[in-house]
Amino acid sequence: MSEIERGRGVALWSQISGILASDILKGQLRQGEQLPSAQELAMRFNVNRHTVRRAIAALEQRNLVRTEQGRGTFVQEQTLDYVISRRTRFTQNMRNLNVDADIRVLEDAHELPPPQVARALGLDRNEYVYRIETLDRADGHIIDYSTSYFPAARFADLPALYRRLLSVTRTLAEFGVADYERKHTRVSARLPDAITARLMQQPTSRPLLYVESINADTRGVPVQYGITRFSGDWVQLVLMADH
Repeated sequence: MSEIERGRGVALWSQISGILASDILKGQLRQGEQLPSAQELAMRFNVNRHTVRRAIAALEQRNLVRTEQGRGTFVQEQTLDYVISRRTRFTQNMRNLNVDADIRVLEDAHELPPPQVARALGLDRNEYVYRIETLDRADGHIIDYSTSYFPAARFADLPALYRRLLSVTRTLAEFGVADYERKHTRVSARLPDAITARLMQQPTSRPLLYVESINADTRGVPVQYGITRFSGDWVQLVLMADH
C-alpha cells in the first residue's frame, strides 16, 4: 500500500507512518536521506500538517527517523556501540568503530566543586577542581556532550594541556598517571535542558543517555569525575562484563 485509505477504521497518521516505515525498511528511503517536508507530505497524502507530524513522531518513537532542529527529518543511520569497560577510552572506542572522531572544547574553568563532584573525587568543598566541557562528534554527527572534573591541586594547568592533546589518557600521562580504570558508572535516561538540547541539536522532549563516571589511578585514587550525555539517536551503550 502506497496511499492512505479513508474510512477503513485506521487513523490517517498511523497509515502514513506505516507507509513511510515500509519505504525505509525496503530501502526506498536510505539511511541518512532527508524526508520530504511536512508540507510536501501533507500534499502527497492530502492531509493537514498536524497529521503528518503525528506520523513522523511515531517513526521517531520506533527510532526509524530523527529530526534535527532547523534542518528537517532524516532516516536514522545505524547506531554506534559505545563500549563501557574498566578501561573506557573515547579515542579507542572511535578507532574500534572505524569512525572519524572530533573533540571540541567548549569551555574550561577553575572552580570550587559542587557537592556531588567533591564527594566523587574525595575532595573537601574548599579544594578547587578544573571543569572541562566538550562536544564530541563521530563522522560529523554529535554523539555526546561531556563535563569532566579533575582535582586542580594534583593536575596544575590541566586544561591548557588537554586543549593541546585532546585526550584524557595522554593528558593524565603527562602528570605521571600511566594508567587508570573506571571505578564507578551510573547510567540513566534524562530529558535535556534547553542548553544541552541546543548544543546537541535535538528537541528537549527526546531523552539522552546520561552517564556518570569516576576514573581512578592504580592506587584507587579518583582522578576524574565525568558526566556524559549521549545521543540515543547515535549511540547504544555496551557494558562489558569486566566492569
